[in-house]
Amino acid sequence: MSSAKPPAPRTTTAFLVQAALSFGISVISVTYAIAHLPGSAWIRGFLLLGLLYVITSTFTLAKCVRDQQEASAVVSRVDQVRLERYLSEHDPYKEPIGH
Repeated sequence: MSSAKPPAPRTTTAFLVQAALSFGISVISVTYAIAHLPGSAWIRGFLLLGLLYVITSTFTLAKCVRDQQEASAVVSRVDQVRLERYLSEHDPYKEPIGH
């Protein structure tokens, strides 16, 4: 069996930093905008609670997508190992049994 190297990361550090900064800036901006809206504190509190729900739902969805991709990668790797084993055991010049 061949020893496979772990897959290289698909995202760069710069992309990760950009995504984190974008997320942080957007959350801070929307929070600031909600806090400075005219109206009662109840309305602003309700909007902040909605924002918190959107953020937590986004993290949950991202985790589910990541878990699904990891599970599919494992299944793909198992299938690849089975194919490699089958091909290594296959001898096209072997006489069929019973001849």
